[in-house]
Amino acid sequence: MSTTPTRVFAARLVGLPIFDPQGDQVGKVRDLVVSLRGATRAPRVLGLVGEVFGRRRIFVPMTRVTHVDSGQVYTTGLLNMRRFEQRPTETLVVGQMFDRTVTIRSSRVTGTVFDVAMEQARNRDWVLSRVALQEPAKGLRRRGQTHVAEWDDVDGFATKEETQGATHFLAALNEMKPADAANVIRDLPRDRRSQVVAALDDERLADVLEELPEEDQVEILAHLEAERAADVLEEMSPDDAADLIADLPPDVAAALLELMEPEEREDVRRLMEYGEETAGGMMTPEPVILPPDATVAEALAHVRREELPTSLAAQVYVCRPPLETPTGRLLGLAHIQRLLREPPSTLVAGMLDKETTYIKADASLQDVAVHLAFYNLTAAPVVDDEGRLLGAVTVDDLLDHLLPDGWRDRKTGSW
Repeated sequence: MSTTPTRVFAARLVGLPIFDPQGDQVGKVRDLVVSLRGATRAPRVLGLVGEVFGRRRIFVPMTRVTHVDSGQVYTTGLLNMRRFEQRPTETLVVGQMFDRTVTIRSSRVTGTVFDVAMEQARNRDWVLSRVALQEPAKGLRRRGQTHVAEWDDVDGFATKEETQGATHFLAALNEMKPADAANVIRDLPRDRRSQVVAALDDERLADVLEELPEEDQVEILAHLEAERAADVLEEMSPDDAADLIADLPPDVAAALLELMEPEEREDVRRLMEYGEETAGGMMTPEPVILPPDATVAEALAHVRREELPTSLAAQVYVCRPPLETPTGRLLGLAHIQRLLREPPSTLVAGMLDKETTYIKADASLQDVAVHLAFYNLTAAPVVDDEGRLLGAVTVDDLLDHLLPDGWRDRKTGSW
């Protein structure tokens, strides 16, 4: 590898773009794969885990890597696009080494691993050479002292650790979008995945679950205590929670519903009354709903909420009281693009879209797709026979239902 630094730390590699010889980005680095070779012999770096089109994770052998620096990784371009599957003799650096408890033999200092460095040996192989660890916090310190030691002076990697933490691995996950984090967690060994899931907070776990295939959602939820499973379901969007609960055994689903807070439980139960392949089954009951006397300033304040999905922030719905779904009669919807051009004190009710029609809860996926395409919408209101707003169906939820099973593992485009 020409002009490559002599030492590269793993945490700095994660997230770096991977380029082919023509300078086109083909993916991102997500982890390193190594082969452990005894207690003191430095592990050999076999390659990188790269994330390519459609969030597919592939193996990039180190023999295909031509250059590594602080900003990018270059390869020969000859990459196998087959999905990465970890072998029993392989170890993931970020996924399995981070947060292990190890001891520096010479000083007897014990701490948890937060990074490792690799270097190129004389035979041109890359090996792990340094270990960065952090001692537990002492006294009033928020963080413990950090140390960097030679690999052959560290004990603790050769034995299996039953209670491995996840603090530093979670720090890496939190830098990723939920969909990317979900893909990383999905590919972890079963034991390590359980440890990471246990360490995630409920809100982050809910975000990750929404991005996983149904079988992975069910498996993860099955390993949680019932009370925590109910808390995580409450943090999920009601439509995703309803879909997940519908995939559970009836007795488990009933028990979890009873443990949920009444308000969230009612939203989920109402969605479960509709067919999964209908507008009612995939709508969210929590769009931005305003009264007739709301101003542009109030509308913009609502859509600025960080937790509001982009598809729902594109428009607001003006209804008669009550303003919780199912609302009073829907008076109309207003597009944020229009509101941005009006004085803040202007009433939203004076700028309602008079042309867009509404969707009934029993509308099919095809009907919803045609409706969104015809009116160029990212979301559309769903109403009952009395014209009351039941919720909104978004284009991202529609795509989740229209795409074939296993679409997350397929090539869906370029970077």
